[in-house]
Amino acid sequence: MEMNQPIGRTPLDDRADGLVGKPLDRVDGPLKVTGRAPYAYESHALKNPAYGYIVTATVAAGTIKAIDAEAARKAPGTILVMTHENVPEQGEKKEQVWPQLQGREVTFYGQPVAFVVAETFEQARAAAMLVKVSYDATKPKGLLKPNLGAAYEPKPMVTSPGVKADSSLGDFDGAFAKAPIQIDVEYTTPTQIHAQMEPHATIAEWQTGPDGDAVVLYSANQMPNRGQPPLGSVLKLPPEKVRIVTPYIGGGFGSKLQALPEATLAALASKVVKRPVKVAMTRQQEFHVGTHRTDTIQRVRLGADKDGRLTAIGHESWSDTAIGDAFYETSANVTRSLYAAPNRITAHRLVNLNLPIASSMRAPGEAVGQLAFECAMDELAERLNIDPIELRVRNEPEEDPEKKIPYSTRRLVDCMKEGAARFGWDKRAKPGTTRDGQWLVGIGMSAAARQNPLKPSSASVHLGPDGVLVVRMAMTDLGTGTYTILTQIGGEMMGLPADKVRVELGDTNFPKASGSGGSFGAGSAGSALYVACDNLRKALVEKAGLGSGDATFANGSVSVGGRSVALKDLAGSEGLKAKGEIKPGEMEKKFSQYSYGAHFAEVGVDVDTGEIRLRRMLGCFTGGRILNEKTARSQAIGGMIFGVGAALMEDAVIDPRYSYYVNHDLAEYHVSTHADVPNVDAFFLPELDDKANPLKSKGLGELGICGAGASVANAIYNATGIRIRDYPMTLDKVLKGLEERETQRRT
Repeated sequence: MEMNQPIGRTPLDDRADGLVGKPLDRVDGPLKVTGRAPYAYESHALKNPAYGYIVTATVAAGTIKAIDAEAARKAPGTILVMTHENVPEQGEKKEQVWPQLQGREVTFYGQPVAFVVAETFEQARAAAMLVKVSYDATKPKGLLKPNLGAAYEPKPMVTSPGVKADSSLGDFDGAFAKAPIQIDVEYTTPTQIHAQMEPHATIAEWQTGPDGDAVVLYSANQMPNRGQPPLGSVLKLPPEKVRIVTPYIGGGFGSKLQALPEATLAALASKVVKRPVKVAMTRQQEFHVGTHRTDTIQRVRLGADKDGRLTAIGHESWSDTAIGDAFYETSANVTRSLYAAPNRITAHRLVNLNLPIASSMRAPGEAVGQLAFECAMDELAERLNIDPIELRVRNEPEEDPEKKIPYSTRRLVDCMKEGAARFGWDKRAKPGTTRDGQWLVGIGMSAAARQNPLKPSSASVHLGPDGVLVVRMAMTDLGTGTYTILTQIGGEMMGLPADKVRVELGDTNFPKASGSGGSFGAGSAGSALYVACDNLRKALVEKAGLGSGDATFANGSVSVGGRSVALKDLAGSEGLKAKGEIKPGEMEKKFSQYSYGAHFAEVGVDVDTGEIRLRRMLGCFTGGRILNEKTARSQAIGGMIFGVGAALMEDAVIDPRYSYYVNHDLAEYHVSTHADVPNVDAFFLPELDDKANPLKSKGLGELGICGAGASVANAIYNATGIRIRDYPMTLDKVLKGLEERETQRRT
């Protein structure tokens, strides 16, 4: 099926008491809480595995003078020490998957420079500590700000088809210069680390047979089908000879969208030692060998008339990534669609630094872009003395401002107004005027928007003689509830209870699927399953000979016109199979598709210490059909908490002398914990989007973080009257603002 026209009435619309939408408990929950769900590093019935450990560079720029691995090779249990001197031949870099241990050049701290394989993990780690590497080090480029001169020079940007790094409409410069009200502000966001619970891990088994070489990777990978071509390029194998198996993933937030060095190194070592090799990054290695969200510098310019209607919108963003890479943070992309204005520019610029590769992190672009833009909108509201919600309502567009096409659905204003009513927005006071003892108290809000893509996906279904529906696809579940949602879709489409549906995921031997990322997973994979089940329904009706009337699937049977046949009887001894496929079509070209929401936050700021405490937070969202009430709310709240961390604490601190993350573990890299998040809730307004996909659903996984941190930042301003534009908003920045305000008062 291609989405070339709106979806009419479907079986999911017919059953008010069906499985879809209900708060079904996670079907994979019992396996996980009892430790029986196999993650990447755990046993996969492989015989005689060896263990690998990565040796990383201790300089960020320079060359390797020499590697002394003699002691490591003689250490107990050592099987192999692999360096640039003996690594197997590799192919070309593809996407963000690099050949490993190539030559002497070092371009970032933590770059793998050797790989030790031994009989046990402890032996591999001990031998790795014996590898001595000497360097000719040079001064690294490790911070974005001192290198902005290069960023201002236009340079080619790698973009997806149909996506431009820059955009313009009308005469921004002229309109901004003439605007009676102008905002011209700079916001900065820091490097952030994904900090998922499961580290990157892979068990690789190189296979040599009559059809040539192949490799099986049991690896933590959010998008296994996407991982095959780049790994195949580096390992010099056809993509179909790279099998990736990843049934369970312990979190990723985008860090596992592509294979990282541990997967390549494990595969190369397995090829040499002719045994399976398993490797997991340490938590410290996650910070330097793994990926991160780049820091950004964002300039936002808003021109408006005295009634608050925008005449000019400008949003420019500078970000960085590794030497030789082209990934950039698309911070200004969401700005292109959010509010009306006839004159507009957005731009993205990139600096290559001696840092690990930057990559996608939950809501790439929107998460940090709205941290800046939604605060700038509040600054404009303050300048105009207009309520921040009213300002946004006055700039509600009738169509996508830059694409000039209608929205498929857009209930942003409804989200803001309903959220405001539930939160008590009408009690918001002037900045710096509300106190609770030692605490200055303020509330703030922000809009939320996240694009809703549909990706090609396919699925197979098999109805067995026992009446059990088996679903297979190379989709993944990284903790978001995919197993459960697909169980609900399959069960409702076939009229089966949840315990009669078995979902098998995470193997590239299964039908190709989108994988998890970009908030497209549930809609894309779920739509493929919907089509497969629809095809199976047709086959069952035909086999039953029930005629051409409307068929009802319920209670394990199919009924037409009062006649009913049990599905397991129709399946027969061999069972019945069907396949389904979904592809994006004309709908994504004819309609602008986003999920929307609004965040509301209340904070307290201690007048003496500058300490900031979140007191309560509420999110109101629309995301088309809600596929599971429980997992959707969990995703929304999780995203909001992610946003709180971005606003108040997340910051991977770079030592500019060494281009090194100082706080490279979960003790010093701070993320929100229970004590930081006392009262957070989320709810959804009813919505169906018949132009999005056959499910009429939209993506939610990343919507919750979009704008969440900005609502906290705006609440801090409302509490204190101090506008902080450098994230995270730590107490030292509050104290500086309080001191500056006191100095101004005295003078």
